[in-house]
Parts: sequence; C-alpha cells; structure tokens
Amino acid sequence: MELILLTCLGITTLIVKIFGSIGAVSAGLDLGKEGPLVHIGCCIASLLAQGGPDDYRLKWRWLRHFNNDRDRRDIITCGASSGVCAAFRSPVGGVLFALEEVATWWRSALLWRTFFSTAVVVVILRAFIEICNSGKCGLFGKGGLIMFDVSDVVVTYHVTDVIPITIVGILGGILGSLYNYLLHKVLVVYNLINQKGRIHKLLLALTVSVFTSVCLYGLPFLAKCQPCHPSAREICPTNTGSGNFKQFNCPDGHYNDLATLLFTTNDDAVRNIFSSNTPEEFQTASLLIFFVLYCILGLVTFGIAVPSGLFLPIILMGSAYGRLLGIAMRSYTKIDQGLYAVLGAASLMAGSMRMTVSLCVIFLELTNNLLLLPITMIVLLVSKTVGDSFNPSIYEIILDLKGLPFLDANPEPWMRNLTVGELADAKPPVVTLCGVEKVSRIVEVLKNTTHNAFPVVDERVVPPMGLAIGSTELHGLILRAHLAQVLKKKWFLTEKRRTEDWEVREKFDWVELAERDGTMEEVAVTRDEMEMYVDLHPLTNTTPYTVMESMSVAKAMVLFRQVGLRHMLIVPRYHEAGVPPVAGILTRQDLRARNILLAFPHLEKIQEQRKEALDFSSQFSK
Repeated sequence: MELILLTCLGITTLIVKIFGSIGAVSAGLDLGKEGPLVHIGCCIASLLAQGGPDDYRLKWRWLRHFNNDRDRRDIITCGASSGVCAAFRSPVGGVLFALEEVATWWRSALLWRTFFSTAVVVVILRAFIEICNSGKCGLFGKGGLIMFDVSDVVVTYHVTDVIPITIVGILGGILGSLYNYLLHKVLVVYNLINQKGRIHKLLLALTVSVFTSVCLYGLPFLAKCQPCHPSAREICPTNTGSGNFKQFNCPDGHYNDLATLLFTTNDDAVRNIFSSNTPEEFQTASLLIFFVLYCILGLVTFGIAVPSGLFLPIILMGSAYGRLLGIAMRSYTKIDQGLYAVLGAASLMAGSMRMTVSLCVIFLELTNNLLLLPITMIVLLVSKTVGDSFNPSIYEIILDLKGLPFLDANPEPWMRNLTVGELADAKPPVVTLCGVEKVSRIVEVLKNTTHNAFPVVDERVVPPMGLAIGSTELHGLILRAHLAQVLKKKWFLTEKRRTEDWEVREKFDWVELAERDGTMEEVAVTRDEMEMYVDLHPLTNTTPYTVMESMSVAKAMVLFRQVGLRHMLIVPRYHEAGVPPVAGILTRQDLRARNILLAFPHLEKIQEQRKEALDFSSQFSK
C-alpha cells in the first residue's frame, strides 16, 4: 500500500496530471477534467501529509506529525473531496462523494474536515471568478459557480409523469451497465497494448486523437442546415468559439446544430443540450449522431496514456440520450426536453457509477434547481437498482483491473463457509519476532520479506515464581518502519535484556515514531552489530486487533473494513504448550474475494449448488 501511495500520489504524478489534463482537454478529446482534478487533490494532500516530496522533505514538525496511516488517509480523503468541489463547484457534493465512494472508513471528524476543505475551495474559486470577470482568463468562470444553470426553468410535473421518469431510469441503468461491460473489454485490450512499451502507448494515444479530430470535423457535414429563428437573428449564426448557432458550411441565416455541439468545449455542449424551451433547436438525427459518436469516443478514449475522467463523457452521452427520449415522449408528457437531458445524464451516471446521494447533490448544485430533487432521486434509485442487477460499478471494474486492494462493501455469501483459521492455513507460516531479538534476525526478516508488520512473541512466565514454562504468548505487533528506525538509530544492546521507557524517549523522537518511512537501503549494519540485541517491547503495539481462528471470513472482512485496519492477527482457539500464540495475520490482499478463490476454488461451486437447491425447493413449495 505504501508503494501504491508513493507511485500514484507522488510529485511526478501531480505534475503529469496537471499538464497532461490541460493538454488533453485542450485537444478536444472525449474526456473530463474532473477525474484528474480529484487525483490532483489527492496528490497535494498526500504530499502535505508526508511533509513534502521524498527528495526535498520539509522538516516542519507540524507537517511530519501527519505522516502516519490514519492522518494521511484522512487528509487524502479531504483532498479527494476538494478535487470534486473544484471540478463541479459543488462543495456539499464533494463531501458526500468522499463519504460514498472514497473513504472505506468514515469517522465523524472527517465530516467537518472535508466540509472545511470544500468550503475553502469554493471561496478561492469565487475569488478567482471575480478577478476573471473582465475576460482576462478566457473561458474560466463562465456562468459563475453554477456550471449548468437551469434555475430559470419552471419545472412542472404530475403523478402521471412518474412513468416516463421511471423509463428514463430503467434505460439509464441498462445503458450504464452496458457501457461498463464494453469499457471493461476495451480496457483489457488497452492493458495488453500499454504493457508493450512507451512507443505503443504513444501510438495508441495518437491514433485515438486523430480519430477524434476526424470525427469532430467530418460528421457535421451529415447534418442539415437549419434556418435561424427570427427572435435570434442577432446571435445566429456565429463563427466564433462560443455561441449556440455555428454556421459551419451553411449559408447566411442558417446554422448547423451538430457543429454547434461538436465545435465547442464539452461544458458548453452540455449547456446547449440542457437548454430549455428550445424544442426545435436540435434535430433528432443530429442528437442521435452525437450520442453514438460520444459512446464510441467514450469507450476508446478512456484508458489511453493521458489523464482522463469519466464524469463529463458520461454526462454528454446521458444528456443526448435523455433529450432524444424527451423528443420521443413529447406527446405524452409536458416535461421540457432540457429537463429530460438532465435526467438522462443523471440516470446514465447512476447506471455506470452506482452513486446516489452524492450524485443527486452534485446535480442539484450543477443545475441550481431544487425543483428537480424528487424526480432526480427517483431516476437515480431506479438506475442504480437496474445497473446493480447486471454488473459492478465502473470504479470497481477499474480497481479490479489495476489489482488495487480495495475491499468490497459487502462480503460474498460463500465467505460465511470459510474461517480465518482455514485461510491462515492456506498461507505461508507467519513470521514472528521475539521481544528481545537479535539484530541479525531483524535484518534477515526485513531483507527477505515484504510484510509491513510482524507479531512479537515472548516466553510465557508464571507470575509468582517468574519462571518460563516452555510456551509463548503474544506481546503485540511492530511495524516495519519502526524496525528500520531501530537499525538506522543503532539502538542496540550488548546483552539480552529489557529496557526502560526513559531509554526509548532519549533515543527516539515522537515525530519519528509517528512516521511510516524508512527502508533497509538506508541502513548499514556491521558484522559486530549483527551479534547485538534489540528490545522490541517499548516499540510494540500491545493492543492489536485480534480475532479467533474460528471466526468466519465474512465477519472478519466486515470488521476489517469498518474499523479501517491494515493488519488483523489470528489467535488460536486453544492455547497450549508448543502451540504458537499467533495462527496468522490478515491484510487487505488476503481478504479480497479473488485471492481467496485462488486458494479455495471449490467455495464458489458449493455456493452455486446451494443456490440451485434453494431455488428448486422454493419452486417445489409453490
């Protein structure tokens, strides 16, 4: 996990994301800046939490204090919520996004911390928008803090409109799950191409870029020119970068509606489709071409070697399909086509990403219309329910492809049939250390293993007599970083003995012990020092989380995820002489369903047979 944080949230990644997203969005590729902004927020938060880049570490004590697992995780969560807020100008939506999608372990303190972070982002954004009102900053800040303002639209709907709204949700769930399925197949192919080297990555990105440019320029020739409405003679047509009526290849007094959608930024395209009281502005054929094109571009663009996000491409596809549905149902309902576009975008996002609460708030803050709340809630719930019946969310698919140890919210049913003791037996024996350990043994363990923590055991002593009785007992858990600190500080003993607390306080600073850095490459131990000893008792966590070996894997996974653990010790049910006090140790990788099935492939078959038997018995009873 530390390696993942260093590679994914380092200074190099931050620089590449910033300049890469600027270039990718400017090139007109079908991708959003929202995903990279979330990643950028996490990178900044991670660098602050660890005190700066690795090569230029800031020595400020108040920054180094946060370089531990819990605080760093909290700050990265705040960074993710700030990124969502900066992307959508949605402070409350950013907080709920962090709660619903980012944090696997949510604490009450995180609520106000993420809220404070997003509040600061909104204040700074507002200040820059005020500065840029004179037009010196290009398109930045157009429309103020509300990106797709539809507050001037009178939203009227009746009970009978629940039926078309439900249809929007059902179609959004089906299309979203289909998009996830196809994108998964494309990403598998892209992974094979990207693994061949940098040249193949560059050629793939170049091919997609050329294909996008050809489509964006060539397809508007298929659209028919439309006459400008008499009320819009002053703004129609236009050949500038902005505006809703692009002339393109049309004569004077006419405009090309497909060029209006393609020859502009993605944000402006969404605003155009969301526009209300414009039933004749876009032709059905143009919207259909736009929808099919962005479905194809959304599939082939995500996964190439450029920073990209999924929010805006899915909003573009969903808004187009929603407006098409509004055109098809205009004789059955009085809901505006622009509102259908908003509902279509929300349904497709829920069908693909499976978010509900955060997505609802984000859309309300994007559109600035509270009257959309009831119908948006219905659409999101229906879309998520339909999508969940087909496949996982797009985030879970991407995490699975990348092999990141992200635990599912709920355990699989077959995990109830397996105990953590059986899971520990299928793994290599756990590596333990003695309370007073030899330096050579510590060096050997650190060099030959990649574990992040090690159980510390002691000989069991009878209190009245103070004699060892031949068995061992668990003292606690010590982290790899603390062992590296011991070797780096040369805190060695010439004899095998216990140390006092004051000896530890003289040698180690509390900030150093709170940090999680330190590798064996930074340590040089002589041959004489190898024969010395280290007392691990003062540096050991004497209250680690432990579970009995008879506990089910499902229950252990729920506990692991809800408490936010990194290690869970398995203790034997009966402690006898000769029996080790630790049966095993569990990490995130050990509790992933895929890794468990690799060791116990029969479990899924047993679960399927049990399900078939239950189905048969239910049919027989009927």
